[in-house]
Amino acid sequence: LAVVATLAAGAVASRATFGLSVGGTDTARALLGAADHTYKVHEKVPLFANKVGPFHNPSETYQYYDLPFCQPESGVDHKSEDLGEVLEGDRMVSTPYDVSFRVDRENEKLCAKELNAKDLKKFRKAVKDDYYFQMYYDDLPIWGFIGKIEKILKPGKPEMRYYLFTHVHFDIAYNNDRVIEINVSTDPLRTVDITDGESVAVDFSYSVKWKETSIPFDRRMEKYSRYSFLPQHLEIHWFSIINSCVTVLLLTGFLATILMRVLKNDFIKYTREEDAAEEQEETGWKYIHGDVFRFPPFISLFCAVIGTGTQLFAMVLCVFMLALVGVFYPYNRGALLTACIVLYALTSGIAGYVAANTYRQMGGENWVRNVLLTGSLFCGPMFMMFCFLNTVAIVYRSTAALPFGTICVILIIWALVTFPLTVLGGIAGKNSKSEFAAPTRTAKYPREIPQLPWYRQAIPQMLMAGFLPFSAIYIELYYIFASVWGHKVYTIYSILFIVFIILIIVTAFITIALTYFQLAVEDHHWWWRSILCGGSTGLFIYGYCFYYYAFRSDMKGFFQTSFFFGYMFVICFGFFIMLGTVGYRASLTFVRHIYRAIKSE
Repeated sequence: LAVVATLAAGAVASRATFGLSVGGTDTARALLGAADHTYKVHEKVPLFANKVGPFHNPSETYQYYDLPFCQPESGVDHKSEDLGEVLEGDRMVSTPYDVSFRVDRENEKLCAKELNAKDLKKFRKAVKDDYYFQMYYDDLPIWGFIGKIEKILKPGKPEMRYYLFTHVHFDIAYNNDRVIEINVSTDPLRTVDITDGESVAVDFSYSVKWKETSIPFDRRMEKYSRYSFLPQHLEIHWFSIINSCVTVLLLTGFLATILMRVLKNDFIKYTREEDAAEEQEETGWKYIHGDVFRFPPFISLFCAVIGTGTQLFAMVLCVFMLALVGVFYPYNRGALLTACIVLYALTSGIAGYVAANTYRQMGGENWVRNVLLTGSLFCGPMFMMFCFLNTVAIVYRSTAALPFGTICVILIIWALVTFPLTVLGGIAGKNSKSEFAAPTRTAKYPREIPQLPWYRQAIPQMLMAGFLPFSAIYIELYYIFASVWGHKVYTIYSILFIVFIILIIVTAFITIALTYFQLAVEDHHWWWRSILCGGSTGLFIYGYCFYYYAFRSDMKGFFQTSFFFGYMFVICFGFFIMLGTVGYRASLTFVRHIYRAIKSE
């Protein structure tokens, strides 16, 4: 999950100026305690450099001093990070900038460096790939570009010139004894041409300008929220979401109305048949009443999917609850990733209980294997993908590579919390006294399923099932992708929660409809089909990844491509399991209802 990049609210088009203010609510965890945000005049305020990387590849980040910047004379100090910060690739280090509280500086010399051929090669690559740097000043994030490219038009082929910015200007606003806002800009006129030559002398400098503001300290994080969606964009966003929701709800209501009328006619028809002619052969979904509750093959895997999907659904609901109360404010570094890891560990007991209980109801006996399968169904593919991508990050020497200590912490959490809770849940589920309680008796021998047309097969049904739920979230997907895989900030969790609820409702309805049509043609293998149809939206989301990568982003290179498609595969796999569980639960409720309503001998 180190892929999540929470960067600037909006990309500033000019490479010369890249100043942003700050956003969110200050109620959640901060880099410093609230009391540590007060300073006296001339007191030194910590300015940490975080990372550098290509602007269009948000996952590809490197340590700040991988580029030959000026270093502190006393040596580089590394700030300790928490779990979430490390997962996001943050690596805080000290800088030689002296940005003391309320002390203006004009053209202060930072250092003089003689860049050799190796240094120049690094800076040329950084400028060519649009590298940015990120710093934190009193827990406020700031960004700037390393340099700029100019195209010189000449007869024949245009010439590209690479320029390195040598001067950085800080604009800082304060209120009494607190820092409220900081912007950083680079002077486009103070550059050094690094296109040619084996050695270049560079003088790095900076300036600081302080100004007073009336904005209180507890509101200093609000501006980033405004940058995330400007008023006109927010209005368009709401209109698009409402339009999509109304369309989907109308389609769902239309489908539900038809289904209810068809069911009503079925009930009347079957009641008349029972009263009129006992010997008349049954047809339709009532005909398979002796097979519809015959348990599916591979019940251990089936129950593991249901248990894991229930756990993921509970985890997502908990994450939404935290988001709606304001825990995940912009640039609260690593809070979302930390919450996901902790909530996944704490909800693992749900997976063990649901899987083992369902497995016992279906007559399974090897519950140990079932619990082990449940515990590894989602963690297994995610761990293998992480191993591959972490190896890629290590080869590239990126900060996205997790240190060995962090990997050990995650493994300890899994070994001491996740797995034991899964086992305890499995024991509770195994010893539960609840029964499956099928409304009809299952025949001794299964009926043969009649020959069905191609569009009644699993894959065409999955395509039909996934299209409607995907259309409900299609518009919101762009904003989510632009936040996770770009430089936007996502703050309107209320919209996202509404879209999630609609996604669940639509998935349940479409799966119920397809289950009914499947039973109506006397196909009683609906168990796995309901999971495949419900989860097919995850396949559509992964298909959208290819569209977003090719047409809506500027990502490139093996590193970013592997991270994007690798971690999106894990996320879409999780969606497949979660929505498949929703589809199964909805279908099971529906099937029980219709067979309970008809007296089946």
